[in-house]
Amino acid sequence: MDKNNLLRFIPPCFSLVVFALSIWTIQNNFQHYQAANVWDSLSKIPSSSIFWAIVCMSVNYLVMTGYECLALSYVRRTLPYRKKILVGIICSGISNSIGFAVLSSCMIRYRFYSTWGFSMITIAQISAFCNLSFCLGLFSIGSILFLKESLAIPRLLDIPFLSVRPLGIIFLIIILVYLFFTVVRQKPLFIGKWVIPHLSPQLAIGQLVISSLDWALAAMVFYILLQTSISLSYPAFFGIYILAQVAGLASNVPGGLGVFETVMILLLAPFIKSEELLGTLLIYRGIYYFIPLGIAILLLGKYELSNFFNNKNTNISTSVINKIKSKL
Repeated sequence: MDKNNLLRFIPPCFSLVVFALSIWTIQNNFQHYQAANVWDSLSKIPSSSIFWAIVCMSVNYLVMTGYECLALSYVRRTLPYRKKILVGIICSGISNSIGFAVLSSCMIRYRFYSTWGFSMITIAQISAFCNLSFCLGLFSIGSILFLKESLAIPRLLDIPFLSVRPLGIIFLIIILVYLFFTVVRQKPLFIGKWVIPHLSPQLAIGQLVISSLDWALAAMVFYILLQTSISLSYPAFFGIYILAQVAGLASNVPGGLGVFETVMILLLAPFIKSEELLGTLLIYRGIYYFIPLGIAILLLGKYELSNFFNNKNTNISTSVINKIKSKL
């Protein structure tokens, strides 16, 4: 088998690996839950809250496609929006759940963008831009909330601060330094092999807006489910949610499973019973992680099957044409 034929099999193999990781994640996560607990938790949450949480989740995943739009603008390439939304939904739905977001999102983007004629370097730039934008939203929202709310940090997180305010200051400094080197400074910054590119103000602001909306809508999904059983303002809840997400992301456990729940239970204990919160957490994971993961798997499977049959038909047509030519 020559090199070109071998390279043709790499993208589908990536899809197979991602598919296997997704199935493993679903199986591993559902081992933690009993079917009776799921139905019991569902019965305690108003159907209207579940409906609006699903609507909010859907809007959130559409907003996430903005990462692809901004990244393509950054590398000065264009694609139809249907392709951007396909990559955005599959990438977000899978990488949010299976963990190792940087690696999994790179694999998914390579699968699609390589098929559409993008070079390895361009795909790497797109992936880096999207992952960086995601983190910038966490830093920008975290800096505002942590400086506003004096939230105590649980000891089990092993963070050398008593409250989140020092974290807020650190996050704010990171954002300001980033904006200085990408917008104010008129040329790229080289740090060893790393390059911080010069961006237009519109692109940098777009990064912060899209990523901040992403985090805000994700928290809103959870808050809608809790709204009927908790007397806590959305900004106060948002600060708790962000701290729990920071802990979950730092753990690198798929979806922050276990770490995220533990921090939420500790910080929301004064406002809601642990049993009720655990039930709501279960429904939140189902809506925000498992539904998008299932949709992403279906879309990826449909894409791969379409490619397989298209390639098969093309090969058959080519073979028939070659036979006809040989007879003539």
